[in-house]
Amino acid sequence: MPTASLSNRSVILVDGPDAEHFLQNILTTDLDQLGQGEVKPGALLSPQGKILFDFLISRRGESGFRLDCRSELADDFVKRLTLYKLRAKAQISKQDQTDTAVAWGDESGGSQSDSTADGMDWLVDRRFPASAQVVRSYGSSVNADASEQDWTRLRIAHGIAESGDDYAAGDAFPHDVLLDLSGGVGFGKGCYIGQEVVSRMQHRGTARRRVMLVEAASELPDSGTELRVNDRPIGTLGSSKGTAGLAIVRIDRVKDALDASQPVMAGDVAVTLSIPTWASYTLPQDKTDAEQP
Repeated sequence: MPTASLSNRSVILVDGPDAEHFLQNILTTDLDQLGQGEVKPGALLSPQGKILFDFLISRRGESGFRLDCRSELADDFVKRLTLYKLRAKAQISKQDQTDTAVAWGDESGGSQSDSTADGMDWLVDRRFPASAQVVRSYGSSVNADASEQDWTRLRIAHGIAESGDDYAAGDAFPHDVLLDLSGGVGFGKGCYIGQEVVSRMQHRGTARRRVMLVEAASELPDSGTELRVNDRPIGTLGSSKGTAGLAIVRIDRVKDALDASQPVMAGDVAVTLSIPTWASYTLPQDKTDAEQP
């Protein structure tokens, strides 16, 4: 079972009798659907529906929650959560020295209550299909036999985007990065910050930017390189390792390029785009140049 230790993650704890109610009212994740022994993605949005902070959330004890986020965002995330807390009976704190480990792909799998070797508790990462058997653990150092680059390759292979590597905080809607399909948005939970915009995109079917897998015959250029068709931008390259990568692209423009048999270029490299196998979105059936709301 390949296991890697992640150096760029921080953990924020939210505890107290009002913790769940407080978080349910501001985050995109539906906590009513979050079970013990699993992590789910989510985001704290701006009122305009853009992702300010992305994270993985899991339960901690009877009334506590663990928010696993990018380290460079953690302090600002704590400040934003504190701003929204008001009189809620909840304590918010950042753990400065919490080891985050990931493992994947052994034949026995990781069930929601499994403890593996070394007595570690592993939580199922629900962003990935069950066949990938991806699990996550906090608080104990591991004997890593895989690297963070191996972890990035796994994310790329499954179309799992994260801020920093794949998009900038404040630049993407949840639909852009497939949070609507990976359990990161609760469409039946009621109001949360930015909910009106996200719901409108869902019900009107106006999501035009999506994560797609990128493949090339030669090494891909750096993250941030524009993808173009006939010198017209259609998206931006995110994480890449060798000839494989992720990109957030305008799927209507991808459809136009396919219809016209026009090559998609990342710099000087021709690329092929495909939908992650687990994702249920499709390319538009009719040509359109509709913009994001």
